[in-house]
Amino acid sequence: MIAVKVSAGASRDRVLGEHDGAVKLSVSAAPERGKANRAVCALVAGTLGVAKSRVSIVAGETSRDKKVLVRGVDAAAVAEAVRCATQTRSKQSFPT
Repeated sequence: MIAVKVSAGASRDRVLGEHDGAVKLSVSAAPERGKANRAVCALVAGTLGVAKSRVSIVAGETSRDKKVLVRGVDAAAVAEAVRCATQTRSKQSFPT
């Protein structure tokens, strides 16, 4: 299970890093009728390289703070994927 903090209505979907033990995400979908929740599941699935059907929100559907269950992925793989996604974003934002 992954703790996430979500910012909905952002300019694009991306993993921002880790903050207070939660993965910080931004999604472009509006927080209405489950759109942002579906975007969170899609972003988590894409970041971890798993099917969207393996990702579900188990707590916090109407909150910015959510618990996301990813079936078949351990905590170490999640940490590595977040680290890689954050590094990739940094390299794209600030080329050397």
